[in-house]
Amino acid sequence: MNAAQLPTLVPLLPEFVLGLGAMALLMFGAFRGESGARSVDIAAIALLAIAGATLLWLPSGRLTTFGGSFVVDDFARYLKILALAGSAAAILMSLDYVKRERQQRFEYSVLVLLSTLGMLMLISASDLIALYLGLELMSLPLYVVAASHRNVLRSTEAGLKYFVLGALSSGMLLYGASLIYGFTGTVNFAGIAQAAGQGGVGLIFGIVFLFAGFCFKISAVPFHMWTPDVYEGAPTPITAFFAAAPKVAGIAIFVRVAVVAFPGITSQWQQILVFVSIASMGLGAFAAIGQRNIKRLMAYSSIGHMGFALIGLAAGTAEGVQGVLVYIAIYVTMTLGVFAVILSMRRSTGMVESIDQLAGLSRTHPATAFFLAMLLFSMAGVPPLAGFFAKFYVFLAAIKAGLYILAVIGVLASVVGAYYYLAIIKVMYFDEPVESFYAMPYELRLVLGVCGLFNILFFLYPGPLVGVASAAAHSLF
Repeated sequence: MNAAQLPTLVPLLPEFVLGLGAMALLMFGAFRGESGARSVDIAAIALLAIAGATLLWLPSGRLTTFGGSFVVDDFARYLKILALAGSAAAILMSLDYVKRERQQRFEYSVLVLLSTLGMLMLISASDLIALYLGLELMSLPLYVVAASHRNVLRSTEAGLKYFVLGALSSGMLLYGASLIYGFTGTVNFAGIAQAAGQGGVGLIFGIVFLFAGFCFKISAVPFHMWTPDVYEGAPTPITAFFAAAPKVAGIAIFVRVAVVAFPGITSQWQQILVFVSIASMGLGAFAAIGQRNIKRLMAYSSIGHMGFALIGLAAGTAEGVQGVLVYIAIYVTMTLGVFAVILSMRRSTGMVESIDQLAGLSRTHPATAFFLAMLLFSMAGVPPLAGFFAKFYVFLAAIKAGLYILAVIGVLASVVGAYYYLAIIKVMYFDEPVESFYAMPYELRLVLGVCGLFNILFFLYPGPLVGVASAAAHSLF
């Protein structure tokens, strides 16, 4: 490599930090064994922070490399920071769990780092080949960590289901990509936008298959079937990771492909997104009502939230994309906060996951109950909490784009979904207390406190997040 080539690698510095750091930690863990697992976990969090700092240090504006297949713009910066924060929080939340469950394995943090590397590549992908490489690099470590409790049937079953269905979705995505390449003659998003013209039946088929792969990654209907079983079966810190960071990368590539590669045929892919959005919101709202396992309930909640986020993308405008970006940031904080409480549901008999076990939490752990109630109210979209503003921005974008029926269905789905969030709050505040949980570890308190306060106080100063999201959205148009 000569000196002239070095500047072209500058946009990849955060990826280099994560990739080389993960390799170094893998070697360290291999030589130190399980005694070095704690050090690997802490070093992994530090690496994610360094990658975030490196990303912010990069020159401003739009940076491209590898012939335009890898791009760093304001949109990528915003979502990469969010993915790095979600991954770091997931590792932080797992520290006490792996120690208590005697699941201390250094590979866990290394796999999270490699998956996050895939997310960063996916967020910056600007052609179909880079997209697929990022998607698979993100997904392969996830298949492994889902089944990391090798002696627990539920965990191995979750890993196998996720792997088989993930392979199916990857095949559909590749088929869609091959159709798009065949009808446009290029894999670059900007080139596809020029060649797509007014669309055509073959191109629409390609988009359908491509979007099917994306729907699987963000667990949107009709490719949501893996979500409840994997959320319930995977170790709880892994479920928290699944629910946060990979969703950011999935939404990012969904938005970039739709807006950058197919701007001329918005009316055609808009119909696909309207269907997916309505189906996801409906299933998320109604299927969660009968759930008694809180991890399964969070799975259906996640499906519903992805439906709400896609309302903004269905609008096909810069304002709609801004709504998606605000929504996904607030969704990550709500989800991580709730999972911090789920990870603290521990007694002398071990971890519990039943919603009934939260009975009387307001009397045994009043601060935990308060923050969980606020996060659940936020998920339901109750003003003035952050979740209300998340839905407000996507509904507003849909109304301005003339998608009135979609906005009305979204409001109705919010009302139905509020029922099962309120049911958990009723159990915590009005049912007779059961045996108390152990004290919450400080790592979980930190995550719960930060996420809870963000959702409670967001209405006082929403400007910074909304402003950054607006700049990120407009960088695509």
